[in-house]
Amino acid sequence: MRIVVLFVALLSMSMVSAQKINWMTMDEALAAQQTKPKKIFMDVYTTWCTPCKLLDKNTFSDKNVINFINDNFYAVKFNAEGNEEITYQDFTYTNPNYQPERKGRNATHFFADALRLSGYPSLVFFADDGALIQAIPGYKSPQDLEIYLKMIASDDYKELTTMKAWEEYQENFKGTF
Repeated sequence: MRIVVLFVALLSMSMVSAQKINWMTMDEALAAQQTKPKKIFMDVYTTWCTPCKLLDKNTFSDKNVINFINDNFYAVKFNAEGNEEITYQDFTYTNPNYQPERKGRNATHFFADALRLSGYPSLVFFADDGALIQAIPGYKSPQDLEIYLKMIASDDYKELTTMKAWEEYQENFKGTF
């Protein structure tokens, strides 16, 4: 009997820990959009960034965040100082100054420069045709991120053209995470 209980406990623990965001590369997400249009959510991080690590630990492990992102977006994890090639809007972005032996900070990837990010982490949203919607800098808790995820997924952002409209949207938003 104890073996059955232990087996069930181990099985349930593995199912809980197996629930993760379905991360992919930007090129994979753009290719997936050709078959099934869906918005892209990109986590732009660096290896040395403590808030980036906290985002992984605290926010991207939250079941509500995981489910919402997996259901509504193609999720991309992009190292802003890595050496991945990204082809976006008929241009291939690289990081020619990348030094693989270097520890800590490295050269900034040209795609991160093209996105005009103001810091790390940055959360970047792309429309279902691949067009850039917006980059949002900084660490976000699950509750902080919820408004952005739902606003972009529902296309409400298209109506928020003034600061007053954004403030009203925030005041009226009722989170569930």
